[in-house]
Amino acid sequence: MNKMKPTKFDQDFVNKLIKQKEGKTLDFKQKINSKEKIAKTLGALANTEGGFILVGLSDKKKITGIDPEEERYMIESANEEFCVPRVSIAVKEIKVRNEKYPMFSDEEEISLLLVIVKKSEGPIIFCKSSNGEMKAYKRVHDQTLAV
Repeated sequence: MNKMKPTKFDQDFVNKLIKQKEGKTLDFKQKINSKEKIAKTLGALANTEGGFILVGLSDKKKITGIDPEEERYMIESANEEFCVPRVSIAVKEIKVRNEKYPMFSDEEEISLLLVIVKKSEGPIIFCKSSNGEMKAYKRVHDQTLAV
């Protein structure tokens, strides 16, 4: 019997993601500035096919790095506060080599966060907006759109 190897979420995996374009199952974020906005992305991915959010990357796909604890808090609390029902996610910190400053030993590795969003098998995920309105979102190409 052929067992599938579990995916290893490491620098190689991240490098493969970075080579791809943002799309229906992939979104890049430099930083999480708004819980409401990231909740919409979580809900949209779950309502479509699931996917990945990579945090710590600029629009030009430059690795900027993040404070993993702060970003993890923003993502998890956004899911709790804005998504109904909650999205099934896994958040993994991935340390990558800092190519920009290899001469500084304490700057050798920088952190990214990989958010793995499972496709919702049950009810549609709704997101609360700041005015209390409930809306569902889907991913269409690389955009999060209201359904």
